[in-house]
Formats: sequence, C-alpha cells, structure tokens
Amino acid sequence: MKDPVGSVEGIASQTAFSGVVRVDRGGEVELAKAYGLAHRGWGIANTIDTRFGIASGTKGLTALTIMSLIEEGRLELGTTARSVLGNDLPLIDDSVTVEHLLAHRSGIGDYYDEETVRDPLDYVSPVPVQELASTQEYLRVLGGLETKFPPDERFSYSNGGYVVLALIAERTSGQPFHELVVERVSEPAGMEDTAFLRSDELPGRAALGYLGEDGPRTNVFHLPVRGSGDGGIYTTASDVSALWTALFAGRIVSKDLLAEMVRPRSEVPSPTQPARYGLGIWLHPSRDLVELHGSDAGVSFQTVHDANERFTYTVLSNTTEGAWPIVLHLDELFAW
Repeated sequence: MKDPVGSVEGIASQTAFSGVVRVDRGGEVELAKAYGLAHRGWGIANTIDTRFGIASGTKGLTALTIMSLIEEGRLELGTTARSVLGNDLPLIDDSVTVEHLLAHRSGIGDYYDEETVRDPLDYVSPVPVQELASTQEYLRVLGGLETKFPPDERFSYSNGGYVVLALIAERTSGQPFHELVVERVSEPAGMEDTAFLRSDELPGRAALGYLGEDGPRTNVFHLPVRGSGDGGIYTTASDVSALWTALFAGRIVSKDLLAEMVRPRSEVPSPTQPARYGLGIWLHPSRDLVELHGSDAGVSFQTVHDANERFTYTVLSNTTEGAWPIVLHLDELFAW
C-alpha cells in the first residue's frame, strides 16, 4: 500500500478541505490530520478530536442497535414492523420485516427519497426542523407516504425505513433511541465522543456544518435539530476507528450476527461506484471491504475498513461536498 501522507496534503490544499483525515494500518495510526475551521465566525480550527456529524453513517449504528436487540431475543429479523408499530403508519405494508428495513428492501414510502431529491440543499422538511428532537416526533414526517413497491422486490435506499427501525428499537426496549445507541454501540466500542447532539446547542469540540466551501451559512435550518435512525449522530475520527475494531472483535454483537450483517442482500448498480449492501453496511463489489458513508447539507463522511489487512481510512468533513475529493484520492491510492 502506498504512503497517503504527502498526497492527501496536496489534495486538501487544492480543494480547501475542511475536516479530518485518518488512516490506520496494522493497529497503528499512519495519518491523522485536521484541516479548515470548525467555526468560521470565531475562526476555531478543526482538530483531530473535533466531533463531526456523519449523516447516513448513523445507519450502521442503528443497524447494530437493532442486531443487539435480536441477539437478546427481543426482536428477530423476521419481526414485522406492524407487530411493533400497532396502528401507527398504517400505509406500511403489514408484511414488511426488520430485515427488509435493514436491507433497504421494504418498499415503504420515504420522507426524504434520494431517488427524487438529488440535492440535499433543495429538501424542505414538512415539519419544522426544530420540532424533530425525538424519534416519536418523526411520525409526523413518516405518515401518509404510499408504498413504492412490494416488500423485498428490490433495493431502494430508504431514510424513512431507518427511522422506523429507531421507532421499533424504542418500543421494543422501552428506552429512547438516542440512549440505546450510546448504551449498545458507543459504550462497548469505547466511542466516548459519539452521541446524538442537538444542532442548536453544539458543545465546544463539535464542528458546525457549512452549506458551501466558504461563507457563514450553516445547516441548522436544513436538518432535524436532533437526528434519529437515519442520520445525525456526531463522532470523531478516533471513535470511527474504535467502532471497526470493536465490531470485528465481537464486542458489539457476536461474530455470527456480524456475518449476517455483511452477507450481501443486494447488488447496487452505479455507473461510477457500484456496491453491494448487507444490513446497515455497504460492501465493496468484489473485495472484503466494509464501508459507512453519509452526505447531507453541511456534512460529508466516509470510512472504509479492511479487517483482513487491519486497514481503515476515515474522512469527516463539515461541508456538503468536502469529503469526496479526499475519498476519491484515497480510493485511487489504495486501488479500491
């Protein structure tokens, strides 16, 4: 594998990258570097310990939370959403299961459908974002959406499906979803800086999300004030590395359940980046690489892990598109 240090520095400079890049190899940190500003108004620089939102990277943690409940016997992959939701969200097909939702094969209508919403800056929430502070409040955006296709017919990426999973986790456990993720994923993995933060009261080490590569406008009016199962958790580069280490060591869920999560359920065609999908985890089309990524207004994130080679790269950015030039460079550098 090639040396990423000098080349990443060049790409970061050329693109005015704002965020953190980390590369781990063989249990050692090979590169950990911060760029740009966490707060442009006050001129506060990003550091390697800055907490960033990771948008849909959250889905991996949601999936692990669900799988931990399955491991305890509180749920099964075949549990239907209807058996937990009761009369809520009546347009969800009665045969939709937890596995369908995890694999993006449920066919349910999506409140933020990425097959139709191409630019996250164009999306306007039907409910004021400041009112979306708990998973229960998301019922107001999930309701009234017609089924797109019968369950298990095909892959269709679904943000709403992962909020439904958060609702299922809450109702099955009797605990708020935000607490469940910390208890069942963050704590066993040693991810001390990973939690659902409110965007209107971010602590000092959290980066504001910016809509453009420069300028003062943040994403505070574009995203729910507090995320749920489909996105919105904050983390650090070191916590992401800790997640992969703990996951493949069996400290979050058993290795048998991990094997179930990385078993491909769908081939996801793309002219530029074909992939496969398991349960909450993206899979390389031909190699044993696992991936989480997320993109939204003021957020871009990707992490790729090779358990066999003990190799991980993570790119976190507090701008809408900022991570992708670094990600593309690292993919080319390591011939992925």
